[in-house]
Amino acid sequence: MPAFEDVADGLTMPLVDAMESQRAVRRLRKDPVDDETVLRCLELATRAPSPSNSQSWEFVVVRDPDVKHQLARLNRQAWSVYRRLGGLTGGVKEHQKIVDAVQWQADHFEEVPVVIVACLRGARPWLPPVASGSYYGGAYPAVQNLLLAARALGLGAALTTLPLWSTLLARRTLGLPWNVNPIAVIPLGWPEGKYGPTTRRPVREVTHLDRFGNLAYLAE
Repeated sequence: MPAFEDVADGLTMPLVDAMESQRAVRRLRKDPVDDETVLRCLELATRAPSPSNSQSWEFVVVRDPDVKHQLARLNRQAWSVYRRLGGLTGGVKEHQKIVDAVQWQADHFEEVPVVIVACLRGARPWLPPVASGSYYGGAYPAVQNLLLAARALGLGAALTTLPLWSTLLARRTLGLPWNVNPIAVIPLGWPEGKYGPTTRRPVREVTHLDRFGNLAYLAE
């Protein structure tokens, strides 16, 4: 499998190309990902904006099979409940592809070479949405940087929160102290398939002018 020096040139990819071809890649090969590649992704993650420059993010890089197994159990438990509640159903062709990919990830979670758990230091606020949004905003820009770096290097990655359905169990699995909260899980590896262009709703259909429902840009 590639070493970092084999894929490093990917980081010269134009940003717009990375953005336009980034997608959630869940089917990953078992082949190892070297530490230098992982650390470079994390270095770029930590270049993200940070509220008040707090840099309160922490990252747990999981390679240990036992730890991955515990995260996999949590993931499967949450996915089983989510499917039964109809959170993501098949039927529509595009939806069925997503269901199949998420199911594949659940079935093969232990085989993923690297699982990165993004965390935030500080007590989770049980406060109005503005405070909660500010809290999570302390790490999600870094997670997006990580995903873009992975895309540029040719790695597959996808953000999930299913293994975190129980913060208590996830914290116990990862040995996190009480004031470090897991907020996102990113399985990382070399993809089974290839990246390609993504399909999205036209921006004019999801952009409102001044008030929701005023799709003024559609007329242009």
